[in-house]
Amino acid sequence: MSRHDELRRTARDTFGWAELRDDQLTAMEGLLDGRDVLAVMPTGSGKSAIYQIPALLLDGPTLVVSPLTALQRDQVGQIEDSDAPDAVAVNSAQPARTTTKAWDAVTHGDAEYLFLAPEQLAKDEVLEQLDEIRPSLFVVDEAHCVSAWGHDFRPDYLRLGQVIERLGHPRVLALTATAGGPVRDDIVSHLGLRDPVRVVSGFDRPNLYLAVHRATTEEDKRAALLRWVRDAPKPGLVYAATRKDSERYADELGAVAFHAGMTAADRKRVHEDFLADRAGVVVATSAFGMGIDKPNVRFVVHASVPESVDSYYQQIGRAGRDGERADALLFYRPEDLGLQKFLTARPFDDEGTREVAEALHDHDDPHDLDLSHRRVMNTLNLLDQAGLVEDTGEGFRYTGTDPAQDTERAAEVAEQRRKLDRSRVEVMREYAETSACRRQFLLGYFGEVLDEPCGFCDTCDAGTAAEQAPSDGEFQPGTPVRHAEWGAGQVVRREADKVTVLFDEAGYRSLSLPAVRERNLLTEE
Repeated sequence: MSRHDELRRTARDTFGWAELRDDQLTAMEGLLDGRDVLAVMPTGSGKSAIYQIPALLLDGPTLVVSPLTALQRDQVGQIEDSDAPDAVAVNSAQPARTTTKAWDAVTHGDAEYLFLAPEQLAKDEVLEQLDEIRPSLFVVDEAHCVSAWGHDFRPDYLRLGQVIERLGHPRVLALTATAGGPVRDDIVSHLGLRDPVRVVSGFDRPNLYLAVHRATTEEDKRAALLRWVRDAPKPGLVYAATRKDSERYADELGAVAFHAGMTAADRKRVHEDFLADRAGVVVATSAFGMGIDKPNVRFVVHASVPESVDSYYQQIGRAGRDGERADALLFYRPEDLGLQKFLTARPFDDEGTREVAEALHDHDDPHDLDLSHRRVMNTLNLLDQAGLVEDTGEGFRYTGTDPAQDTERAAEVAEQRRKLDRSRVEVMREYAETSACRRQFLLGYFGEVLDEPCGFCDTCDAGTAAEQAPSDGEFQPGTPVRHAEWGAGQVVRREADKVTVLFDEAGYRSLSLPAVRERNLLTEE
């Protein structure tokens, strides 16, 4: 029996899945061959299957690092509904006796899958338990969280590379739904993936109707959103920028709110009510939705522009997983961009950076400083990006020379990050204001070329998309280029008279194509 046939049989007999796609099989086969794998696949495309099936064909348990307890609960539930061996979770939201039973089940071979939050890996006792069970497969779910260039960076993901090495580097699977080129490279680097198989499948969700409603005042925007959502087929999600907005919109719509300021019990209740169709509309901040596998979401509406195309595309990907039409509608007011610029400002932590650098320089543990865990991990990530620390597998070793001077170097890297964040907000402005095909815009951002306007977005309906389509093949998305001032970059979008490039140092920049040609501003590499 061929390896593909064995994988298909396991999928059918254990999980009841009649078919596996070629990209899933490619990733699974890489794992069975002992390779590390990075899989970038759209929301709802069956990423979990990539580890669930090979886990049954490998000796030893499978460890899945998953960032949210709600997400862990969904993943454990999916496995429990199949004929697969047991799955257990270890997190701070459950009683100690449940955690003890979970470890016992994995240790004695009664459970195949162990789900952990990344924060758990900061605990010595957890690392000792993992040393004992020696997982054969290490899965990093929502792997974009490891990258500070990604849209949902979690500092505790930074230590995963150390844990992987401590466990003898079992085969590693990194999974994410949204990761452009720079984020993919960052994932490979931070996790220490060894010559990984990269599986990047099509990002297109052709059943999603893409549209932007532009308003001139906050009152007009709010009124238009309320009218649209009240008349729209349910269930659906509304994303708001702040907790206050989520509560206000929920109140006006007779819906339920969800945000990080709620108790864990209330968040769990909203999550379960939405999955069970007891809540027709949830109005949430970005804290809601990661990993939700609900097929019949009919719309995802944004009450304000999000911070990046990465974040936006992941959130709208929660709609229409059943293949039926779903709407992705952004209510946009240019003034809303100011809030995102404020939220992404991230001032440099000069004092904290110097303290962490001095501790490492003196061979002390920075976690013993009077700084929060998150502040220390954020600083370690920054020092790592500045080339001032080295991940040894047992911890971070200081490779700088003078903490004061090295803090200045870290400040330069932090400024680069701020520039990238600001430029990503500007790309969201371009998406909101473009008259070109919105689907071509989104796919180009992720390095995928759609040859013709999609015919299923508001700009295609208006006829402007065809007017903005390029008439030649120059500077296609994915083309490496160089600019005299901004250095190396990669084209992410091309319109009839404009090209957008992600530069390694300067972030996203949009350039007039006539000016590029006249002044030879870009050279293809």
